[in-house]
Amino acid sequence: MSNTIEAKMRAVATNIRKIREYRDYTQDYLAMKLGISQNAYSKIELAYTRITLERLVQIAQILEVDSVDLLNGNAEDLVRLHAGK
Repeated sequence: MSNTIEAKMRAVATNIRKIREYRDYTQDYLAMKLGISQNAYSKIELAYTRITLERLVQIAQILEVDSVDLLNGNAEDLVRLHAGK
């Protein structure tokens, strides 16, 4: 079960990174919007840091996606879904 949770956390982190890159946002930009260091933000995208629900919602708002999409979606599908926005 632990491997499943870790895999899901990595998938969420990948979704966050892909949407950030699609939006042409830097890690510095997201870190600034979240009030954390770029290093701390980088650890979120690498799935080294477990994020809270509150932090997930904050990231989703900045990236202009639904937080559920970050949890359930495939990064490539998310980019296609939000390409028109």
